[in-house]
Amino acid sequence: MGKTGYFSHRSCRQHDMGPGHPEGPQRLDAIEDRLLMTGVLDGLERIDAPQAALSDVELAHDRMHVAALRGLTDRLLEEQAAGGPQYMQLDTDTSINAHTFTAALHAAGAAVAATDAVIDGELENAFCAIRPPGHHATRDKAMGFCFFNNVAIAALHALQRRNLKRVAIVDFDVHHGNGTEDILAGDNRVLMVSFFQHPFYPFSGDKEPASNMLNIPVSAYTKGMDIRELVEMVWIPRLEAFKPEMIFVSAGFDAHRDDDMGQLNLTENDYIWLTERIKDVARRFSKGRIVSCLEGGYMMGPLSRSVEAHLRVLADV
Repeated sequence: MGKTGYFSHRSCRQHDMGPGHPEGPQRLDAIEDRLLMTGVLDGLERIDAPQAALSDVELAHDRMHVAALRGLTDRLLEEQAAGGPQYMQLDTDTSINAHTFTAALHAAGAAVAATDAVIDGELENAFCAIRPPGHHATRDKAMGFCFFNNVAIAALHALQRRNLKRVAIVDFDVHHGNGTEDILAGDNRVLMVSFFQHPFYPFSGDKEPASNMLNIPVSAYTKGMDIRELVEMVWIPRLEAFKPEMIFVSAGFDAHRDDDMGQLNLTENDYIWLTERIKDVARRFSKGRIVSCLEGGYMMGPLSRSVEAHLRVLADV
């Protein structure tokens, strides 16, 4: 006990959506370089993420969605063999390459393996340095750079395979986790708490959510101290009343003031504070059990510093 796992896989760097795309492999390189340079990585248990079983992916996703993504990958490989393009566009900002399907399975597999290791007491908590991210992937659709919903898959694995009764999901990405809400709305074994910039992509989360979804839309340029106040007044009482047996974190760092993907004004100190509050709830109700999965964060400096801050709290280093 007491160890923090760091789950990743080399295939997560092979998924690529094209030159200049903000959600690129350089994100994981920046994080790892920072953790090596600061010595934080030395305090973590590094684990190679396995592929998720399709049966686990299908806890959160329609079987046809999974089959379609595999079929598109096969078609892309055939076209490439005949001299065709390196990428296939799924929507205006989401595309696949030859490695996307495998990378998405390893990303989901990291979240599931981390969940098992934490429930089994091999680790106190874990961070999954993975891509593609997941929280925009709905039950039957890839969108917003996301293909499989890593956190939703892991949460349902904890409930349905590992027989936990109640799990919480905390999402502090600048964008609303519409996919996680789509998959888990109305499932009273799950409480999801989030804040996100609104109005903003994906333009959801503000309309009468299900009772197990605690959404806090905030306007552009909201400062970290205002977010802290909302978390303390709104999130924490609901989490305490819910008493989760495990907490999953959709850890997007694009609400940082220096990340131009959004317009919120958080800093590394705010991510330290948020992680401390999550860890405190986990200590009191969840045996310390936390699995955190990387979501957004697109400016390499703020992203890597924020992940470092998050991990220093998780790992007590």
